[in-house]
Amino acid sequence: MQLSIPLIRRLADDQCTDSLANKLRNRRFQLFEEYVAQLPRPIKILDVGGTNAFWEQRGWAGRRDVQIVTVNLEAEPKRFENVEPAVGNATNLGQFDDRSFDIVFSNSVIEHLFSLENQRKMASEIQRVGKAYWVQTPNFWFPMEPHFHVPAWQWLPVSVRVAMLRRWRCGWRGPCSDAAQARELVLELRLMRHRELKTLFPGGVLIPEKFWGLVKSWTVVGCLSETKQRSRLHNGT
Repeated sequence: MQLSIPLIRRLADDQCTDSLANKLRNRRFQLFEEYVAQLPRPIKILDVGGTNAFWEQRGWAGRRDVQIVTVNLEAEPKRFENVEPAVGNATNLGQFDDRSFDIVFSNSVIEHLFSLENQRKMASEIQRVGKAYWVQTPNFWFPMEPHFHVPAWQWLPVSVRVAMLRRWRCGWRGPCSDAAQARELVLELRLMRHRELKTLFPGGVLIPEKFWGLVKSWTVVGCLSETKQRSRLHNGT
């Protein structure tokens, strides 16, 4: 049985070019392009959790003025000259030297790390290896959870969420009859609050992405010149 509404699933499918999720992602990326426009070429980017498809969809794959390293637990096949897939862990980027990238980019990854401590480690590593950073993550206080597609999901007790996932398909996950596996799927996602991001990225500026007048996600940007001035133009905080 599927608990989430099919329409919500279609809106949240970022692989569909006409979906709301993809349109919002494109809008965020346009803002990213504005921020990095000030950087001298070639730009060296580390994308934590990134994919070939993401950069291809946004027209950056194959560019000669941008070098991108994507880091995942399992590396993708190399498809583009300027995109280098690598194996790594977001909480420990020890294979990279301090400030070895012009900017570290991460889209909807930091919420997948189970605990605040792991999120703190990822934030620390991003700020260590990057001269600048751009980190996006869903907002804990937005009423529709973006992975399970159940209103107020993240505010429910863990036991209730596990029971629901064991019985129904919730968003992109389930049904999962195994209690231990269902619990792991639930605990993997830890959405972040504004104050937590401010604490983990003390030098960053938080830019809200709003939907229906509510903050759907946060993007925290740090170390680029004119960041604060630019963020005000886009209703940053």
